[in-house]
Amino acid sequence: MFRGSFVALVTPFKDGKLDLDTLKKLVDWHIEQGTHGLVPVGTTGESPTLSHAEHEQVVETVVAHAAGRVPVIAGAGSNNTSEGMRLIRHAASVGADAALVVTPYYNRPTQAGMIAHFTALHDAADIPIIIYNIPPRSMVDMTPATMGVLAKLPRIIGVKDATADITRVSSQRITCGKDFVQLSGEDGSALGYNAHGGHGCISVAANVAPKLCAEFQTATLNGDFAKALEYQDRLMPLHLALFLEPGLVSAKYALSLLGLCSDEVRLPLVGLTDTAKEAVRAAMRHAGLID
Repeated sequence: MFRGSFVALVTPFKDGKLDLDTLKKLVDWHIEQGTHGLVPVGTTGESPTLSHAEHEQVVETVVAHAAGRVPVIAGAGSNNTSEGMRLIRHAASVGADAALVVTPYYNRPTQAGMIAHFTALHDAADIPIIIYNIPPRSMVDMTPATMGVLAKLPRIIGVKDATADITRVSSQRITCGKDFVQLSGEDGSALGYNAHGGHGCISVAANVAPKLCAEFQTATLNGDFAKALEYQDRLMPLHLALFLEPGLVSAKYALSLLGLCSDEVRLPLVGLTDTAKEAVRAAMRHAGLID
């Protein structure tokens, strides 16, 4: 179920409020374009600036509108264990296929603390959990050994790995087993990640180029790395341009160029600089997304 191109879905706004009509249109567009799965209310979905009610409303809307056409992995991470338990219970109650849970940020727990945190979340609800390991944002790095301990729990089924270290895949295959789902959280290294045994990517670029990202992932998972490299060369300028400034801001700007979504974001994020806008436009032209 959890293989291929999963989009780290943006959350559309209109005049400061959730734009659920546009969110539903994006869900339909992604499914039409071949996206293999949806990941609402991660960082790219502006989870830090959504209220709890908005967070739950976005998850519920995406699950209901996807209606089983593709899997939905609901963002449910928090550095507060009890809050994370509530988010996971909500995701389970509305029918999400899995929950994406980031390693606790800012309070920087030890490896033992992370085991206790994820064990409590595992026990809170009957829903698969995918660990989100992103040391640059959380300031903690879950080691392969720690992940191996957690992988023994029946509902800890995989990882979104944003370390950009493709050798982690092999290390985690040793500690977690070959069936443990390993999804890259970094678009630029997703080719090498899958070559090492990964199963796909939770992608920012898939917001902008869902068809290309899905075809790229399909090629890698079919072992056609020559074809995948052609897609990589076409997409790499986009991967780079989207992260000159915060990726979700760039993704929303790119979607606005496609006429699919407003580029509105919430403070403390602001719109792109003119330099970043031109880089995004040039990368989209290179990928054949705009003229």
